[in-house]
Amino acid sequence: MGQETFDFESDGLKLSGIVHVPEGVRSGERRAAFLVLHGFGSNKNSGNSMRPAEELAKLGYVTLRFDMRGCGDSQGERARIICLEQVADTRNALTALAGHKAVDPDRIAVVGTSFGGAVAVYAGGTDERLAAVISNGGWGDGERKFRGQHPTPEAWKKFTDMLAEGRRHRERTGKSLMVPRYDIVPIPDHVRQNLENQNVRMFPQGSIEEFPAETAQSMFDFRADDVVGRIAPRPLLLLHSAADSVTPTEQSVEMFKRAGQPAELHLFSGLDHFMFSENSNRVWGVMHGWLERYFPAHAS
Repeated sequence: MGQETFDFESDGLKLSGIVHVPEGVRSGERRAAFLVLHGFGSNKNSGNSMRPAEELAKLGYVTLRFDMRGCGDSQGERARIICLEQVADTRNALTALAGHKAVDPDRIAVVGTSFGGAVAVYAGGTDERLAAVISNGGWGDGERKFRGQHPTPEAWKKFTDMLAEGRRHRERTGKSLMVPRYDIVPIPDHVRQNLENQNVRMFPQGSIEEFPAETAQSMFDFRADDVVGRIAPRPLLLLHSAADSVTPTEQSVEMFKRAGQPAELHLFSGLDHFMFSENSNRVWGVMHGWLERYFPAHAS
């Protein structure tokens, strides 16, 4: 498997990417491909990006993992993570990858984890050029997701007060109120400890720990639920932990209810939010079977 630097432009910004080209690609041959989207404030070197990129390349797909604007090695205001801007980055990555010499421009799909899963669904629902969509632990309704992540009245008040103070701070100072990662998306201690015990880095070097309050507001307002039905008749695969302690499982269940066919939803017991990082054979097995049926690497 070969890797090559693949930088491209998105709204005037240079984004940093890595293309994985599978072994055995002949001169002039064009393969199906995947865009691989990282999670919240993460980057292209996370386990949730590298492992699907490498696994899909082993199956014969060209893959592009890249840093969204403001993340990793990409240009853009550091830590300014805005959902619809990441959708724009995904669309621009699609345009760039379609020009790669080993890629069939009509057979490019997208896979994303968590934040990236939500962006993948939204991009698929608003850009018909994407041939298939896989979301791992994604979400469809920002407000409902946050209510699940801040479930007590005290926690919900603290979170919504933070959003309100972010707006007031911006009006008073013209600058963003910076907010710690876990004040936006709490991650239970047992999840962090479990990954450490497996020698899995939850977040790679260079991950973002503080975000402007506008990031949380953009997530609150983001609704992939509204567009997931537009993906059909292109195939959709939704993967989620059956007892996700980060993104509520009902988020993928609700997206599945709103999706057209062909769509599949798979819930995995015994795994938590960072399923790709855990490198589960059960997850890869489901993906392999789905890909063979709906989106094979080699066009028939």
